[in-house]
Amino acid sequence: MPSPLLLLPDFALILIGHLICRHTALGRPVWDSVERLVYYLLFPVLLFNAIVQQPIQASHFAQIGGIGLAVSAVGIALAYALRRAPGVDPLLHASGAQTAFRFNSYVALAMAERLAGAPGLAWVALLVSLCVPVCNVAAVWPLARHGGQGFLGELARNPLIVSTVAGLVANLLGLRLPELATVTLTRIGAAALPLGLMAVGAGLRFGALREAPWLAAGFMAIRHAVLPLLAIALVVRAGLPAAQQAVIVAFCAMPTASSAYVLATRMGGHGGYVSGLVTVSTLLAMAGLPAALGLLAWMR
Repeated sequence: MPSPLLLLPDFALILIGHLICRHTALGRPVWDSVERLVYYLLFPVLLFNAIVQQPIQASHFAQIGGIGLAVSAVGIALAYALRRAPGVDPLLHASGAQTAFRFNSYVALAMAERLAGAPGLAWVALLVSLCVPVCNVAAVWPLARHGGQGFLGELARNPLIVSTVAGLVANLLGLRLPELATVTLTRIGAAALPLGLMAVGAGLRFGALREAPWLAAGFMAIRHAVLPLLAIALVVRAGLPAAQQAVIVAFCAMPTASSAYVLATRMGGHGGYVSGLVTVSTLLAMAGLPAALGLLAWMR
């Protein structure tokens, strides 16, 4: 299928989640519970299992991992820089900065398999294992500093950081799980993608963005313009194979993490503002992700 059509099944699940939440008895309280289930159990299991099962080649660390970390570092630096702009509300910035550089791993893993099959899943697993801890550390820091909370304690309790670091260590040590454990973890993790995508749709909101629309525009410009363009420039310059280029660019053009809302709310941030940013980012990615892949194909 052409690249835009590759995205339709995943965005269809987001739309289905939105419609179910708004127009059936399965309202917001149900999806709050689903989101916590995905965030604290299903998705950590998926990440750990994906990283453990896919051998990580040393050459991929320097190429794929290096580009992913470079793009993430630029996004973090630019998002933090917005704090120095005049009139910025510290709480809104601390809450929303993460949406400029975090990515929706649910969509990334689903997309990678469609773009490049099992190798694509392995490449995204590597990107996730390296970038999730970095991005989550950068997301927790402003909120912990603003709320006076323990930074290291928040990191140690973050399920995505714990699962990705554990998976990466197990992979590098060559550990392999028994078949029964692998099958069980695979079935648990398989529930994460559809439920996670539907939970994204259930949480779509706009209203709170009126509090600082220009700040939201800055975060979204970083997430959906600067980072994809930087990724395209880096993969073309590096001369990576076409499939790897597509997976990396798609990864860098992802909508922001839906779990950003959970993190902001749990750490005393402005949850409504972050929810609006997640909504806008998801909608922008529906057009921006195929556009980024199209630009990459044109530049080859």
